[in-house]
Amino acid sequence: MNPTAPPASVPASAQVTGIGHAPGHHGELLQGVFLDEAGRRVAGLVTLPLAGPGSRAVFVRRPGTAPEALTVVPADRTKAAQAAALAVAECARRTGLPPCGGELRLTGVLPVGLGMGSSTSDVIAAVRAVADAYGLRLAPERVASLAVHAERASDPLMLDGRPVLFAQREGRVLEVLGPALPPLVVVGCALGGGAPVDTLALPARRPDEAGAADVRAYARLRTLLRRAVATGDARLLGEVATASARRGQEVLGHPEFDDLARVARRAGAVGVQIAHSGAVAGVLFDPAVPGLRTRVHDCVRALDAHGIPATRTFTTTSEEFLHGPAHGGGDRPSRPDTSRRPARLPAL
Repeated sequence: MNPTAPPASVPASAQVTGIGHAPGHHGELLQGVFLDEAGRRVAGLVTLPLAGPGSRAVFVRRPGTAPEALTVVPADRTKAAQAAALAVAECARRTGLPPCGGELRLTGVLPVGLGMGSSTSDVIAAVRAVADAYGLRLAPERVASLAVHAERASDPLMLDGRPVLFAQREGRVLEVLGPALPPLVVVGCALGGGAPVDTLALPARRPDEAGAADVRAYARLRTLLRRAVATGDARLLGEVATASARRGQEVLGHPEFDDLARVARRAGAVGVQIAHSGAVAGVLFDPAVPGLRTRVHDCVRALDAHGIPATRTFTTTSEEFLHGPAHGGGDRPSRPDTSRRPARLPAL
């Protein structure tokens, strides 16, 4: 694979185009170390789905070219390029066709480094586009496996919003929590002024290094979240998300987190959630609470007063509630590594 190689000269009639899409997410509701069905400690997470656009991939398959003649635009999307190469090999094997090169073009609106799954969204869109070019639709489990091979860890975006406890480093579902999350209204915001988080600089700890007390605490939160999903209990879900967010601060250390939690309490929210590998966060409201719109408006003003920029207010059942998108249109900045430059967030 050569991301910078010029396109191969192949007649247009021989080229086949495939298209793939993938969503993003809004950080996590729960992340920690959990026991799998064999009693083994596994890193796992439950993401908060975010409806709306994520990444779009177009793959032009060029039969007769070498598999290494695979280009990607923008050229810095190396994980997506790796995923496309893996998907070409997989799809060629399934169809009996020889592997070949092609061009992968990516567009997306998810900011990099905020913990919204921008990299995984690119990767999954790329895999789906390659599969489409071969006339295939790969099962979510196989997409997850390819995604983990391409980027070492993957969000469960290939499952299209189903609430699951997902082993991000292994690409497998540890538990299906239910058909849907309880209805929530989420006031999205960005900690750290919206500056991207360099995930490679965060302290890394293997699951087998977690203490027994931590594993028990995560098991309790898992049980509570399972109950919250089964009963549609927004308040219980908020309790779980807040507890997980507080644990996440042991690594992230956002200085505004305590202010975020206080704003949530004063506004009558059920809790807060964060991206455990980014800067995005959310204040969670039960949509059945009296005076919801007033509470949400008061929350946005209070966040602004504490220097925490609000980004988008949305629900778990539809794309928007009161405010506009958390990211502008067009492609996000092309950078090979996470930048410390603040992400561009729109005014409300």
